[in-house]
Formats: sequence, C-alpha cells, structure tokens
Amino acid sequence: MNLTILTYPDKRLKQVSKNITVFNESIHKLLDAMNKTMLESNGIGLAAIQVNHPLNILILNIPDSEGEQHPDNLMEIINPVVIKKEGQTTYQEGCLSVPGFYEDVERFETVTINYQDRYGNTKTLDATGLLSIAIQHEMDHLKGNLFIEKLSYARRKKFEKEYKKALKEKNI
Repeated sequence: MNLTILTYPDKRLKQVSKNITVFNESIHKLLDAMNKTMLESNGIGLAAIQVNHPLNILILNIPDSEGEQHPDNLMEIINPVVIKKEGQTTYQEGCLSVPGFYEDVERFETVTINYQDRYGNTKTLDATGLLSIAIQHEMDHLKGNLFIEKLSYARRKKFEKEYKKALKEKNI
C-alpha cells in the first residue's frame, strides 16, 4: 500500500476522523504503510487523515538522543481519548502536511490518554515532553485541525502570505 501525504490547503485534511470498530488485516496494513511513509518523510508522527484515511489512527516514533527512530519505539494509537491534561508548554512544531513551516505552539505539558492498539486492546499512556506534544498535534489532525490554526491572527496571516509565496516558488 503506497500512501501520499496530503498537504495544506487540501480540504481533505479538514475531515473529522471516525473510530475504528473492527481491528483486522486492513487496519494492520494501513498502520504498516503509515509507518513506512512517516519514516521516509522524516516525520515523528502521522495521523491517518494525513494520508487520506479519515480514521482515528495515529502513529508516533520519537527519536532517541542520537536522533534514531527505533522500530521498538513505534507507537500505534487507535481511537485515542485524552483523560487528563496538565500544565502549559510551548514547542516549535512542524508538520508533514505543512512542509517547511515551523512555529511555536502552546500545548499541555502532560497528557494521559486511553487508546487501543492494533489488536483492539485498551491501553493507557501518560505522556510528557515531546511525546505529549506529538500526541496532541496528531490528535488535532483527527479532529480536522492543523497546528497553524493555533497561531495568533497576525501570525496566521503572515504564515498564509509566506506559504503562498513558497508554493509559487516551487511551481516555477
């Protein structure tokens, strides 16, 4: 299964994802293809909606201190629900669907989520630091939201102008 990452301003990124109720081989194939696509794109997270599958699925692989993404660290998170959030932090985020653009975004410092794995088993995860930020970023995708929507009005207008200019330059 070959997947293509949708990029802003593709309207399909605005879809709200649906819960998974059947955990079968097609979900496993999608998860495997998403992981391959994420790693080939040098990403640390990917939501299914970003590859045109509006399903409540996200994957994460946070690099270690050497910047390596080990297969053992891959997290497959299906039907996530935040059950606890605490603190505030600001982190410079980027997104595979908004290539080349990075901006400081305010998020919760820690989150606790309930989710299911690829076999439908229910799990709980306490996340802090980059993992917490990545989970919140990817969960926003599942609701049809991009990180640029969290920017102030002035910063968002500046982004729109810069992004349109960058897109035009690529097409020349």
